[in-house]
Amino acid sequence: MPELPEVETTRRGLAPHLEGRSVHGVILRRPDLRWPIPPEISEQLPGQAIEGVRRRAKYLLLDTAIGSALLHLGMSGSLRVLPGDT
Repeated sequence: MPELPEVETTRRGLAPHLEGRSVHGVILRRPDLRWPIPPEISEQLPGQAIEGVRRRAKYLLLDTAIGSALLHLGMSGSLRVLPGDT
């Protein structure tokens, strides 16, 4: 599990790729998480511009006009930036 420095490094690496870009779609892969993800997120988040990428403790927050998406790096400790056609 990543520690604070790794989460901050990930935030700094993601910010230039995400800030000012729009969300094109949402794929929920784990419906059995500790806190359920509201199904309407798949309808509300696409089309929103990412205004900022922040860190709060070991969580990453992607700020949009309608609110923030909360991400955790989990056990792998990584997120990947891939080409849009992948």
